[in-house]
Parts: sequence; C-alpha cells; structure tokens
Amino acid sequence: MKRLIVMYCTLLPTIFLTACSVSYGFQGGKLNYDVVKTITIQDFPNRATLVNPNLAPTFERALRDRFVEQTRLTAVNNNADIEIEGEITGYDIMGTAVKEDAYASQTRLTVGIRVSYTNHKEDGSDVNQTFTAFREFPATSSLTDVEDALISEIVKEIVDMVYNATVANW
Repeated sequence: MKRLIVMYCTLLPTIFLTACSVSYGFQGGKLNYDVVKTITIQDFPNRATLVNPNLAPTFERALRDRFVEQTRLTAVNNNADIEIEGEITGYDIMGTAVKEDAYASQTRLTVGIRVSYTNHKEDGSDVNQTFTAFREFPATSSLTDVEDALISEIVKEIVDMVYNATVANW
C-alpha cells in the first residue's frame, strides 16, 4: 500500500505537468526574409479637404516604426524590395448622436488613408486599399482640445490595419 501511494505521488504530478502544457508560437507573417530584406515608406501627401499639418508626419513615422520594429526589414530611401506609398484622403468632422433638441451630443473625427503596398520580390502580395478609422468625442469639447490624442489613437489603429493587411499572418 505504501509503495502504491509513493508511486501515485510521483507519477501524478508528472502526468499533470506533461498533460497541461501550453505552447505559444508566432508564425512570423507572410514575408520570406530570404528574398525580402528592405522597405521604403514614401511621404503621404495630405489631399483631404481639411488638413491637419501633423497628421502626415505622425502617420509616416508610426508606419515606419511599426515595420522596422515588427519585421526584420531594413528601411532604405529607394530601390527597396517593398515600397509603401499613398495619400491621406479624408479628415472629416461630423456631429453624431443627435439629441431631442436636434443638437449633436457627440462629434466624430474620421481619417482615411489610401495605401499602396508593393512587394517587388514576391508576386501576388500587393495591396492597394483605403483604410479608415474614427473616434468620437463630446460635442461640448472643442476639436483643438482633443485633436492630438484622437489623431494618435486613429493613426495607431490605421497602422495596425495596414500592417495586418500587408505582412501579418492574420
């Protein structure tokens, strides 16, 4: 009996540890790093009707940082294996959530950015798409009070969408 108890006390923890193991893995995305090594991110001209002068450089910097930090690509100025270019197509403000007195209680800031992703080394992986994101804020706040924070959030979301649509394996 004593031997049986010792055997259970020895085997049970071993069985639980091996049976309950969890394995995480990251697939690394769609890029073949044996072929693709460099990236160029061009300037994104602001062609929206309303223009925020900080939007284009903020977006370009965030996009460049994301690709350099999350991939093994090296940023170069020209002749890259991957080229990303585009333009800011929308920067719109509109009232939403109309109250019973016909005034908006929320205001929505929407940003649209057209992105052209060209992989010169791997056929069939090019993307040409417009990405849009928005944030709402109380109509009692002025845009100038909340604009920088909203742009930061919107840019992060659009950069995530661009990254996922082009090189992430989602």
